[in-house]
Amino acid sequence: MDSSKPSTSVTCGEKKRKNEAPAADEGIKRFKTEEGVVLQERPRHSARLSVCLDRLQQPITLAELMELLHFAALGKAAGIKQPSWCRVHHQRNVSGINVVVVEGVTQSLFYKHYLLMEHLRTSYTTRVTFTPSSNNVASEIFRCEVPNMDFSSVSKPEETLHTAVRHHPVITTFGTKRRGLTAYVLSQQQLIKNRYPVKGFPGFEDFLCTGSDVCVTDQSPLYGLDCEMCLTEKGYELARVSLVDSDGNCVLDDLVKPQNRVLNYLTQFSGITAAMLRPVTTTLRDVQAKIRTLLPDNAVVVGHSLNNDLVALKLIHQHVIDTSLLYRREFGQKFKLKVLAEAVLKRQIQSEERSGHNPTEDAVAALELAQYFIKAGPRQVVELHLEELWGYKLKEESPKSTPAPTPSYRFADILQTTGRSPAYFGKRADVALDLSHQCWYSSDKEIVSSFRKQTKHPFLSVVQLSSFYNYLKRRSANQPQLYNNMCANLGEMCAVFAGPFPAGFSKRDVKRMFSCCGPVRRVQMLSTSVRNHAKVEFWMLEGAVLALKVLNGLSVLGQTIKVQRPVNKSMLDLDLNLETLMSEKLNTNRLYVVKLRHDVAQGLNISAKLNRCLSDANSSALPPGRPMNGLPQTAQINGKHTHSAKPELSEESVRETFSMFGSIRSISLPGKPAKRAIHAYIEFQDAEGKHAALASSGRLLEDSYLVWPSITPPHLLSWIGLMTESKPEQEEEETVEDFFDGGFQDQESSLLKKLDRRLSKVFRSLPDGTMSVVLLLEDTSTSSDHPGLCFLEVKMENQSRR
Repeated sequence: MDSSKPSTSVTCGEKKRKNEAPAADEGIKRFKTEEGVVLQERPRHSARLSVCLDRLQQPITLAELMELLHFAALGKAAGIKQPSWCRVHHQRNVSGINVVVVEGVTQSLFYKHYLLMEHLRTSYTTRVTFTPSSNNVASEIFRCEVPNMDFSSVSKPEETLHTAVRHHPVITTFGTKRRGLTAYVLSQQQLIKNRYPVKGFPGFEDFLCTGSDVCVTDQSPLYGLDCEMCLTEKGYELARVSLVDSDGNCVLDDLVKPQNRVLNYLTQFSGITAAMLRPVTTTLRDVQAKIRTLLPDNAVVVGHSLNNDLVALKLIHQHVIDTSLLYRREFGQKFKLKVLAEAVLKRQIQSEERSGHNPTEDAVAALELAQYFIKAGPRQVVELHLEELWGYKLKEESPKSTPAPTPSYRFADILQTTGRSPAYFGKRADVALDLSHQCWYSSDKEIVSSFRKQTKHPFLSVVQLSSFYNYLKRRSANQPQLYNNMCANLGEMCAVFAGPFPAGFSKRDVKRMFSCCGPVRRVQMLSTSVRNHAKVEFWMLEGAVLALKVLNGLSVLGQTIKVQRPVNKSMLDLDLNLETLMSEKLNTNRLYVVKLRHDVAQGLNISAKLNRCLSDANSSALPPGRPMNGLPQTAQINGKHTHSAKPELSEESVRETFSMFGSIRSISLPGKPAKRAIHAYIEFQDAEGKHAALASSGRLLEDSYLVWPSITPPHLLSWIGLMTESKPEQEEEETVEDFFDGGFQDQESSLLKKLDRRLSKVFRSLPDGTMSVVLLLEDTSTSSDHPGLCFLEVKMENQSRR
């Protein structure tokens, strides 16, 4: 409805709703997939984490993880420096830290069941290889000392806060620190508990939603709302509504004609008479439409016992602040708005001289009470108004004569000193934390269920899950063999079979030929009595994909070769794996680049073929092994007579060539420092730069560059590098099925699905702004080297609804 349309108004006009989004929303960043679907919206100044690509490809230790946790919790104000391997942006907006420790699920096991772990692979934007140095990571998190801690800069509420105030209902609910308005917006659980209309709940089926589904920030506008009701044949119905903006200006003040016959106008309270309502034609539906028009999408509505007003309006609004719940009293009692206005605002409202309440005046009072509470903070509100509101004075406490204890530098102790509680959830274990902060359970299901039911989350929570590890340990005593077989399956994803090659074509010739697609780890010649074939293992997934796309059907000294994938059970889901890896948020802006020898670039007449492949890759899944349409290519390659200079990439040359397509965030040249780099990963600032480079693949090929969308997870130096170099070749040919029966495989998959669901439930229950850390741990008690994995994300509001 157009807000400029005339309506029955008591005292003030209406303002038109702004078409533009508020200035605070201009900072919202949108991250898109290649298809243009919005993945997430991150409000400006919200906490986030970033890791440069080169550092992302190096494993982190427990000590380096603790650098991150210490800074995220304490920040520069406590003298803590940014972590050496990453950067935390807007650390002050980190509302808590949650660490989930999963024992027995290593990095290789995660990638073996990659498609099953939907939550882990989609909810976290940072993934790093993790190599713990302890068997008891949960205990080490609490025990680890914070270096260079500046205790003088850290407030100690236990020492500065009066004993009587320390247990005040306002302090126990909101703490002592001043926070932004989002800290006081009611959660869905609080809305339900305080009988607010909530979408989807019984009794509110005919209620109208305002459409406030966007994320609110501390800069979101506040609007004050108040209603007056009459008693009708059907109960209390709306008779007048007032809405004021954040400056206290009235934007709506309408009388509303009740739908049913009025029994009592409640003039003493509402100020409404029969004569006032007689000419009114405005209906409930009319004011609903006006309010929806006037409220911006990110508006926070303020009122006193606002649930009654929203019920009368038959409106559902997601973001509200209730002043009756801000200025709390003991045992759930509430102050009247008139009392709060007189004590806090020094203003008389609802005076006896007037006939009934003025809803505009009440809406302004509620708005200003909320603004004052947010600006002053809970502690100042309590200390300044303790006597006049809560009825008791503070007596001076005699100073204690005992000497101050030596401060503890342990992480858990420092958090408690600063008024933030740590907690452990898991099975009974030896954890370096007071027993009063530990919650023990007999199963992972009970642990997750209890964690989700918390009414108040601790600032640092460590959840330890171990069911899968215990099952795996009972099931098999030969863990190294299991992990070796899992790594072998991953290695097969980087391998192709090629042939037949001309007689006399050597292993060196094959390696030189296939290196145009990426670094080749190993070539194994597979000769028969008639023809020569080869198994080519690349270091990266992109190398195998490119070889399949651009070398299949190539003529080599008159012999047309065929390039195909290994055919076994572990490769059945390969196309789904590649499609999912390419569309990962981690790879959205990343491009894979290979530098060709000039003669190879000239000899490979693959420009049209490559462009067609790239078009397919951008629009649909990669179909590995798909035969190309059209005639085979006729380029000639003879490795024996090639004397062209070896190609070499440098960060300067890559940046000079590819910066024309968009701003480059980072360039990584994986490989050993002593060797020439022939491939690189480029991370653009946005996906448009990546798409522009892919669209120019033909022109780049003229400059000896071969490009492809990134597939390999950025935290891995090499995909096939998960395999140990010392393994005999016959072990590499074994499959998991040679070691375990199919029944175990089904149970393993089922357990990992269940684990992923439980991790998702924990993540969804976290408050917004919480830094979520998931650690997949290897068993450090064995001598084998099987790294774990660390997932990192700062949770945002829209992630709660996934």
